[in-house]
Amino acid sequence: MNDFTHFDETGASRMVDVSAKAVTQRLARAEGYVQMQPATLQRILEQGFGKGEVFEVARLAGIMATKRTAELIPLCHTLPLESTSVDIQAIEPDRVRIEACVSVTSKTGVEMEALTAVTVAALTIYDMCKSVDREMTISQVQLIEKQGGRSGHFLKEKTPG
Repeated sequence: MNDFTHFDETGASRMVDVSAKAVTQRLARAEGYVQMQPATLQRILEQGFGKGEVFEVARLAGIMATKRTAELIPLCHTLPLESTSVDIQAIEPDRVRIEACVSVTSKTGVEMEALTAVTVAALTIYDMCKSVDREMTISQVQLIEKQGGRSGHFLKEKTPG
């Protein structure tokens, strides 16, 4: 279990002790996709849902979710976030790409906050559109960049397709 930092030597779960870590500027970017019927995406783009402007509601949900990550993921640290952005882009004819970027000056990173923002934004899109398209899928939620901290810079290689 020694490779997993959220378990002690006996296998018991724990919050990682970051007290000896240096405070540094940290940033994380994550992305994910929502696949839907072309007619659903067209309706979103034409603002044809009575619940409101789908992408804007999803953006706000993703931003709000970053502030609640420690309440959702049991061993996450509560962080004083400095910046969160959620960008949502239609990829016609039938996909939406969501990207979140979160930053903080702290002793631990914000990867989970960025991943949570993407996931909650995607779930919000699903919730707002499920009345017309129950076959939507959420996929490829992943960390694409991390900066700061002891492990340094991580940038996921782009894969073709």
